Amino acid sequence: MHYDAIVPLLEKVNQSIGELNSIVNITPDPSIINYMYVRKEAVLSSQIEGTQSTIDDLLKYESDQTTGLPINDVQEVSSYVNALQYGMQRLKTLPLSLRLIREIHSILLKNSRGKTKNPGEFRTSQNRIGGTRPGNAKFVPVSPEKLQDVLSSFEKFMHAEDSIPILVKASLIHYQFETIHPFLDGNGRIGRLLITLYLYEKDFLKTPYLYISLFLKRHRSLYYEYLNDVRFNGKWEQWINFFLEGIYETAKDALNILQLIQKTFNEDLEKILLF
Repeated sequence: MHYDAIVPLLEKVNQSIGELNSIVNITPDPSIINYMYVRKEAVLSSQIEGTQSTIDDLLKYESDQTTGLPINDVQEVSSYVNALQYGMQRLKTLPLSLRLIREIHSILLKNSRGKTKNPGEFRTSQNRIGGTRPGNAKFVPVSPEKLQDVLSSFEKFMHAEDSIPILVKASLIHYQFETIHPFLDGNGRIGRLLITLYLYEKDFLKTPYLYISLFLKRHRSLYYEYLNDVRFNGKWEQWINFFLEGIYETAKDALNILQLIQKTFNEDLEKILLF
């Protein structure tokens, strides 16, 4: 694959990530900000899969105010939060791997509607994307008989030392995982988690403030269309450009939010010092 055509965009995205990493170093109390970022991502990523919960619903659920909440939806979102937080902590002792992916998946599905679909275990039956059966599905992933071989190759690709730019590789990892579809449920959410976990493990992100789910939710139809265009027509450049644009837009949004927080913090500090 040649990267000449995407070099200008890649440089722009790399610069935006650099700016985001720089402001993170001077952000007041990043743990509080990260608390909300993780929950925002959990809500948006789950909404792509059809849940209706909001940030308010999740915060009420976490404070034991469950009256009137869409309990199944909010439990699913809460499980996403737990899975993401677990994954970030686990990376300190275990590299991104099939084992870690299975552990995260187990937490993701533990208290959700997918809890009967073998949490933490790769599928042993055929699944599909869309349709009512493999014959009319939009896409049929690899058969269970070949799944382990394909997953082994996927894991080797994640760990391979190569010349692929990190952001491009993140786009390929996400695409490959979504196409393999190794679980009976939760593949989309795990696939989106892998983006953040991979960039964080590679020290490309200093803190997990970059979540692409809002971009993918806004452009859901294009997201699915471009994934399928790679699967059926080999349109890699189109997918990579779309992914990079999503990372760029997400990084700029995060940067603007952090700059606003920094400005508000400084203004409030000045007011306190006047007393």
